[in-house]
Amino acid sequence: MPSPSASAIANAAPAHSSRLRAVRIVLAAPRGFCAGVTRAIDAVEGALRRFGAPVYVRRPIVHNRVVMRRLEALGAVFVEEVDDVPEGAVLILSAHGVSRDVAFAAHERKLRVFDAICPLVDKVHREVNRHHKEGRHIILIGHSGHPEIDGTLGQLPSGAAEVIATANEVDHLCDRVIRPLAYAVQTTFAVEEARQIVDALKARFPHIVGPQGSDICYATTNRQSAVRAIARDVDAFIIVGESFSSNARRLAEVAEAEGCTNIQLIAGLSDLDFARLDASEAIGITAAASTPAQSVSEVIEGLGRVFDISMQQVGDQEEGVSFRQVALC
Repeated sequence: MPSPSASAIANAAPAHSSRLRAVRIVLAAPRGFCAGVTRAIDAVEGALRRFGAPVYVRRPIVHNRVVMRRLEALGAVFVEEVDDVPEGAVLILSAHGVSRDVAFAAHERKLRVFDAICPLVDKVHREVNRHHKEGRHIILIGHSGHPEIDGTLGQLPSGAAEVIATANEVDHLCDRVIRPLAYAVQTTFAVEEARQIVDALKARFPHIVGPQGSDICYATTNRQSAVRAIARDVDAFIIVGESFSSNARRLAEVAEAEGCTNIQLIAGLSDLDFARLDASEAIGITAAASTPAQSVSEVIEGLGRVFDISMQQVGDQEEGVSFRQVALC
């Protein structure tokens, strides 16, 4: 589902009095849904059309409550674990990927399983498996406890990999790591932080092996770059996304690192603190890769009722990336 252009959003904004204070809205592009999120949502919707309700989904298919509520209304049932799914039912595995144990448990229960893992996360899984087979210990750059990290660690035997999230942690690896090394990166990690960690790893372990290209997905890279391009030119930044979304939090961190001190990470219009925008003349807006376009439109419409807004978009919304749909057969 393509996001609306800046002009389309501006045309949809409500009429307002010229007495309202003028505020410039700067839309970062690209923003909103990426190809992996679209693919995962399409998998749930397609399964509901093919098999009928209920279709079970292990944990959030993507990290957005609006998306989940809409899918629930269509007949999706979100569960925490495979054991919560009746035997023989249809189960969709989330875009973040799962461990081998989870996939095995689903098949043991004779579930009809369809894996909506993002192909770029699957690429990381294949990388770490290859490194392990070649005898390398793996340093996984990411946030412990994130479902993508749990799924990636779950491809390997216990102790075959460890997770670090800062360059400072590299110093503590040298005394206990003696095997050949490889590294991989969580696809939604902050681009600049990952670069610093990789530089530190290469300085400490010159023979460490990494991916041929970046593990960080194109959508994460593009959205962070778009925020970086405008953060110094606005007085406030609104990130539309869930607080539990890794890529949404990284966007807020990028804006802050670029010098913007007035940042709001909000799930939708109801969370927006208008008082914090009282002195703002220019407001940046972006959306996490799992945020639907409608959530952004509602925020802009809300701003249009309070301010006399003008709109501009920085960057190109079209990314030209698509993935083959999940085969539901």
